[in-house]
Amino acid sequence: MPMKIGTENFKERVDSGIQNDFMRAAVSGAQERLHGRRLAAAEELGNWEEWRSHGEEIRQHVLENLDYYLDQLAENVAKLGGHVFFAETAEDANTYIKEVIQKKYGKKVVKSKSMVTEEINLNAALEEVGCEVLETDLGEYILQIDEHDPPSHIVAPALHKNKEQIRDVFKEKLGYTKTENPDELTAHVREILREKFLQADIGITGCNFAVAETGSISLVTNEGNADLVTSLPKTQITVMGMERVVPTYEELEVLVSLLTRSAVGQRLTSYITVLTGPKQVHEVDGPEEFHLVIVDNGRSKILGTEFQSVLQCIRCAACVNVCPVYRHVGGHAYGSIYSGPIGAVLSPLLGGYEDYKELPYASSLCAACTDACPVKIPLHELLLRHRQVIVEKEGKAPISEKLAMKAFGLGAASPMLYKFGSKIAPSAMSPFTTGTSISKGPGPLKAWTESREFPAPNKERFRDWFKSRDKEGEKS
Repeated sequence: MPMKIGTENFKERVDSGIQNDFMRAAVSGAQERLHGRRLAAAEELGNWEEWRSHGEEIRQHVLENLDYYLDQLAENVAKLGGHVFFAETAEDANTYIKEVIQKKYGKKVVKSKSMVTEEINLNAALEEVGCEVLETDLGEYILQIDEHDPPSHIVAPALHKNKEQIRDVFKEKLGYTKTENPDELTAHVREILREKFLQADIGITGCNFAVAETGSISLVTNEGNADLVTSLPKTQITVMGMERVVPTYEELEVLVSLLTRSAVGQRLTSYITVLTGPKQVHEVDGPEEFHLVIVDNGRSKILGTEFQSVLQCIRCAACVNVCPVYRHVGGHAYGSIYSGPIGAVLSPLLGGYEDYKELPYASSLCAACTDACPVKIPLHELLLRHRQVIVEKEGKAPISEKLAMKAFGLGAASPMLYKFGSKIAPSAMSPFTTGTSISKGPGPLKAWTESREFPAPNKERFRDWFKSRDKEGEKS
C-alpha cells in the first residue's frame, strides 16, 4: 500500500526505535513540551470539555451527512471556475494530478505539507513522469533531501532528527558550509526555496478543512510557505481526504481553534489561509487554474461501521503527543505515515490488517489518547475493537496466542486440570524466577520480560490458603 513505509517487520521496527536513544529523548522532550502547551492553551480558552463536545458534534454531523456537504462543496467550487475530481483510489488521484500537470506542460512542482499526499505517495508518482517535486515545509524538505526519509510525526515530521544531523545532511546534499545554528540552517533553506517558488509551474497543497457553503479551502500553517505555493504558480491543485469538510465558516472557526491548541498549544498558528477558487478578474494574485482532488482511498468503507468515529480526526496529533508507546518506539515503528494511536486505528482500515495487524496491540490501553482528542474519538475503544476483529473475523491472531488461549480454555473448563496446573505452576516457573518475579520468561512471556518483570506464581495457592484459614478458624 502507498501509505506503508519501510520493509522491516513490526518487531524489527520496534527494536530499531527502542535502540535509538536520540530519537527517544527527542520524542519524550517534544511530548512534554507540546502536551504542556496544549493544556495551558486549553485552560486559557475555558470550558474545554464543552469545546470538545462541540467539535465532536460538528464532525459527527458532517460524517452523517457527508454526501450532501461534498455535493455542496463541489458545486460551489465549480461555480467559482474550479475543477473537482472525486478519486476513489490513490491511483485515481495520482493519475488525475499527473494528467493536469502534463496538460499544462508542467515540470516544476512546489508542495506544502500534506498527509494525504503522503498517503497516496504522490511525490513518487510525479517523479516517475519527470516532474521535479519540492516539499516547501521545512521539516518535509529536510526529510526529502535526506533520501526521502519518511515522516515520524503528523505535525512535526522531522522530529527524529537533531540539528547536528540536519547540518550534516545539508553539507552533503546542499553544499552547506555554516554551523548547526537553527537560524543559519533556516536561512539557507529559505534562500533556496524562494528561487524555487518563482520557477514553479504547479502548486500542490493539502487541505485542513474545506468550507462547503462557499467552496473555500483552508490551510493552517506556521511557515507561510503554503501562501507562496498557492499564489505564485499559475495552476494550483489541492488534495483533500473526503472527510475534511465543514458546513460553514462558523464550524471552521471552532475546529481551527481546537486544532491549533491541540497540535502545538497556540491560540492560532502563524497563518490561517482561506482560498476560494482561481484568481478572479479583479484580483492581483492567485492561481489562474484551480483543481480540487477529493480522495476516498478506503474512507467510504469506514462510513457506517463501528469505526466511523476515526474519520472525525482533524490531524492535530494530540493523541500522539501523550502516547507512552509512541514515546518509546517513535513514529517509524508503526510502518505507516500515520503514527501513534490514530495511526494504530486508521492504518489497518486504510491499509488492511495484512500489513498493520500488530498496530492495535501497540497500545497500553491507558486511554490518554482518548482524553487528549479534541473531537472525542474513543481511540482506546477502537483499538480494542480492532483486536476483536483480528481474532474473531480475520483469524490473524498469532499461532502461539491461539494455542495459549486454547490451552487456558481447556484448563479453566476442567476443575481437575485447573487444580493440577495451579499446583505445578510454581515448580514449572522456578528456573525463571528470582524472588517474587520472573525476569526472563519463556515463550509468550519473553517479549514482556525483555522490558519489565512478571509476577511469579505464589507457592501457596489461594484455595490452599483459604482451606487452612478455615481450619484455623474451626480450632479457635
